[in-house]
Amino acid sequence: MRILFLSYWGLHDGLTTSTVFPHLRLLQERADVAAVRLVTIERGPDAQGALAFSPGFAADKITFEPLRSRLSRYVILNKIEDFTRFPREIIRQAEEFNPDFILARGAPAGALAYLVWQKTRLPFYVESFEPHADYMRESSVWRAYDPRYLFQRHWEKRQKKLALGLMPVAENYRQQLIREGVPAGRIITVPCSVDAAAFAFDAAAGKRVRQRLGYTALEAVVGVYVGKFGDIYYDEESFALFRAAANHFGSNFRLIVLTPNAEADVRRKLSNVGLGPDCAFVTKAPHAEVPDYLSAADFAFSPIRPAPCRLYCSAIKIGEYWASGLPVLVTPGVGDDSAIVEAENGGAVFDLSKPGSVPAALARLDALMHQPNYRARIHELAVRYRSLNRAREAYATLLPLGAKVRSASLM
Repeated sequence: MRILFLSYWGLHDGLTTSTVFPHLRLLQERADVAAVRLVTIERGPDAQGALAFSPGFAADKITFEPLRSRLSRYVILNKIEDFTRFPREIIRQAEEFNPDFILARGAPAGALAYLVWQKTRLPFYVESFEPHADYMRESSVWRAYDPRYLFQRHWEKRQKKLALGLMPVAENYRQQLIREGVPAGRIITVPCSVDAAAFAFDAAAGKRVRQRLGYTALEAVVGVYVGKFGDIYYDEESFALFRAAANHFGSNFRLIVLTPNAEADVRRKLSNVGLGPDCAFVTKAPHAEVPDYLSAADFAFSPIRPAPCRLYCSAIKIGEYWASGLPVLVTPGVGDDSAIVEAENGGAVFDLSKPGSVPAALARLDALMHQPNYRARIHELAVRYRSLNRAREAYATLLPLGAKVRSASLM
């Protein structure tokens, strides 16, 4: 098989490192895969500079060819230009690379794959398939009349009808797709995969991080948050949540925040809730350094803003937290994960619409952290629910059909 792997994120995006590279490795290891072309979408400075593909594993079957977005002062014009020019560029690459099919990661990439299909009938699959248009509207990033919302929603309907296979990240969404009439045989749930071994708790690494940060007291209780503030995540509410944790754990509480948000802005908001540099560390860490920071923590935050479509998502950070053995403080209705947290003591669920929910969730979290071997038990949640085997099995079931369909179309 020859596969054009289409990612909507840039090469240096953390989501590419954490979600695309592991799947490329699976394809690299398959005996029936002859070649893979990775196509990313580069924006900002990376759209202008040289890029070197270095995934950290042997990748002799994989070549890299980015799509470079042109700078514009207006985001909406930039998006329109992307969705008119990029399909032509992907078609050019397909003529050169001669893939059997496109494997698109995410519904926006799936939209591009569909637009290519319109012109070429090149088969396509979409993994990490979510209702992206509704996701953005319910997060108030897009409005109901926004052309981006209207086009993306239409393109998602076409993906449901025309993709050879869909790999949603939540079982909740697989069931919804079946209710909408998508044949069950074309859908396999593949949650955002995590390398559970790479993120497993490392006591020595955690100790080194704590020593470097000055969190050396034996009674220190360290919370960690990896991610953004704003948009689909709580912003000011997150800092109030950190303050509530400090109130619960008292002077022993320490915080690690790994975020792409501006450090000065994050520190200002922490200071506003009484968390200064002596008890809160903020940085933007490379993905390779995240496991050590998680090993330095005792529990984790996942302040995802609730919305109906969150039932259909899969937060990569929750899988990484579990792999490190961290109980997670999470909002209700986040993919399959909130239900797993409650059913299997993988953390605690808080609901800001319910008075007293946060203190109660912190108390449950505190109790979990006093259970013997809690980290080893929670690590098994990542093994069970976020293993790369889910993607491996989905590829084995779905992808061979793409090569057959392509061969038949060329006869």
